[in-house]
Amino acid sequence: MSTNILFSIVIPVKNGDIWLERLLESLVQQTLFPRSEIIVVDSGSTDRSLDIIGRYPVRLIRVQPEEFNHGLTRNLGVREAKGEYMVMTVQDAVPESDKWLERFLEGFANEQVAAVCGQQVVPHERDKNPVLWFRPVSSHRTWFCHYENAEDFLKLSPAEQRETAGWDNVTAAYRRSVLLENPFPAVDFAEDISWARMMLLKGFTLAHVSGAITYHYHHQLPKFILPRYFSVFYFEFKLFGLKPAISHSIWRNMLVAGKILIRESKLTWKERAKWFLFNIRYWLVLKATIKRFNQAADKGEANLDREYQQICKRPPQALKYS
Repeated sequence: MSTNILFSIVIPVKNGDIWLERLLESLVQQTLFPRSEIIVVDSGSTDRSLDIIGRYPVRLIRVQPEEFNHGLTRNLGVREAKGEYMVMTVQDAVPESDKWLERFLEGFANEQVAAVCGQQVVPHERDKNPVLWFRPVSSHRTWFCHYENAEDFLKLSPAEQRETAGWDNVTAAYRRSVLLENPFPAVDFAEDISWARMMLLKGFTLAHVSGAITYHYHHQLPKFILPRYFSVFYFEFKLFGLKPAISHSIWRNMLVAGKILIRESKLTWKERAKWFLFNIRYWLVLKATIKRFNQAADKGEANLDREYQQICKRPPQALKYS
């Protein structure tokens, strides 16, 4: 490729003004930014997003809101890019350090690697659930996933397939040549794990580099939990035949959360109480979501599709690659 651009960073954006400045500032501080470009694909922002974008060295692509698609919109960014590697992230994320791009490059040291996935974590910030704060239990490491043929991957249990195909476009990098030949599917959710599953079935090698850390957090309010997790469960069922289950009782979860909150000395007792109640509410809503999903799935796939459309306000998804 006749360019010295190493990384093209693609960010889908819509009304992200409360996050964008922090993200873009972090990107231009990357050690490898002199050999990088930022591509923002905006789908109809009406807030200050475009003003913020205009203050940074960003290539802006605009699409109509009704044309946005998690898979196809990212594919558009890939086609417009000039870099050897594509990096995917989102508007409300921020790299943990200025060596984020370097960590991805380390994963591509093996020529067989088609793509590298980093690690999404919750920062130690007081407006974010302390129970989920990042507490590493091991040092940073790199590991690889590869299967000689599709049959070997399909022999895994549904849970093992889901774990092996774990992928995250909040923090992932791809060889652009591979992504052009194997684009994301035309889906409105889970384009990342859908792509990873496809690539493992095709015999490609995927790498995970835990040191490529990105801070990201969803405020898990009750109105958010049902559509968000129903979507997650829906695609895990469609892709892997996996149905969700509550692995521990709420009493055990409460005990674990209580121990974590008590140990966090930076929190006041008022904050500890607030987050303890928050987590109880979260688990209750999540448990109800799992129950509703499994009841819908038990009545057949057509019924599950209708429930998905009603809850998530999206038509049932077919995995179309283009």
